[in-house]
Amino acid sequence: MATLDEKVVLITGTGAGMGRVAALTFAREGAKVLGCDIRADANEETVALVRRAGGEMTGVAPIDLTDPEQAQRVVEDAVTAYGGLDVVYNNAASLRFGPMPDFPVEHWQATLAGELDIPFFVSKFAWPHLVRRGGGVIINVASMAGMIAGENPPMVGHTAANAGVIGMTRQLALEGAPHGIRAVAISPGPVLTPASDRDLGDNQAARDAITSKTLLKRFAQPEEIVELAAFLASDRASYITGANYAVDGGASAW
Repeated sequence: MATLDEKVVLITGTGAGMGRVAALTFAREGAKVLGCDIRADANEETVALVRRAGGEMTGVAPIDLTDPEQAQRVVEDAVTAYGGLDVVYNNAASLRFGPMPDFPVEHWQATLAGELDIPFFVSKFAWPHLVRRGGGVIINVASMAGMIAGENPPMVGHTAANAGVIGMTRQLALEGAPHGIRAVAISPGPVLTPASDRDLGDNQAARDAITSKTLLKRFAQPEEIVELAAFLASDRASYITGANYAVDGGASAW
């Protein structure tokens, strides 16, 4: 028996990277996946990959989750498609990097919207459905930047937004406990997705600068983050709530 058999899981940002890996992993574990992304073609490709692997997935795209009305529609689509909702995996994010004092106000606002508003909106609209189900799990993908400062690249907006995600997760755990809702955050270090690999190209100096704070001196693979998420979403993790898991190659250890 798979660890997530028959659970309905809403995963945001399934068009590529960790979101695509999450869709494949959760479906492999027996979940019914509703995945959404701002890129329709990329999301449909993920749906096809999941179904080809024998999993069950419905895609909704294009969706801009910084718009609360669209975030609510995704939640309702998941409930309509599968009759309820058990797990929310807040993976989607968009952000800008830059140092103080040169970080533009509009980049600050875009980062807070793309990293903090999205998990709030999706969790807010999913909440009554989780209560109706008798409980559930909210997993928020934050970042090690929510715990420690980052030099490469400079990230004032990213650190602030993800500290907010971690704090919000604790509050959701507190308010959700009477309803059987668990809330957990995962804070990855640098992850090598197809997009980041493409952007970095053959710039080894940039790669080394990004991984220099990790003890393991390398990027994580998406699977190394997502396998933890699949466990946390399962009943095997039923005593875990309010926690933040650093999956950062030891970056926050020193």
